[in-house]
Amino acid sequence: MRILIINGPNLNFLGKRDRSLYGSLELNEIENKIKSEAIKLDIDVLFFQSNHEGDIVDFLQSNSSNSNGIIINPGALTHYGISLRDGLSDSKLPLIEVHLSNIHSRESFRSKSVVSDISIGQIVGLGWNGYIYALNFLKNYIDTK
Repeated sequence: MRILIINGPNLNFLGKRDRSLYGSLELNEIENKIKSEAIKLDIDVLFFQSNHEGDIVDFLQSNSSNSNGIIINPGALTHYGISLRDGLSDSKLPLIEVHLSNIHSRESFRSKSVVSDISIGQIVGLGWNGYIYALNFLKNYIDTK
């Protein structure tokens, strides 16, 4: 089983951004935690981060045909990334949307997600643990389909 783990704009600055919202871990530290969990679950994970929507779409187009699912934190693209939404939808893969902060308790524009309706679930406000929960859920979801 292969899962794509995608992080959008500004997530490369984790650890430097507002720690009260995003925690203190850097993206590579979160990826290491995900890798450890993936090994336990016998899942191959492929990580990708970009500040550019088109690069994420290119990554999806290049990797979705040999993958089983997607975990994505779209960052700011959550609210307006229509080409990202289309790329995710075109992949035909089950996906889970993850946000470190609770987007529903922040500014009103943050609560609108253009990918939530094509996701099998959304995990918000649980920090880096959200990725671990998503990985476990997605494995179970794929295994039972």
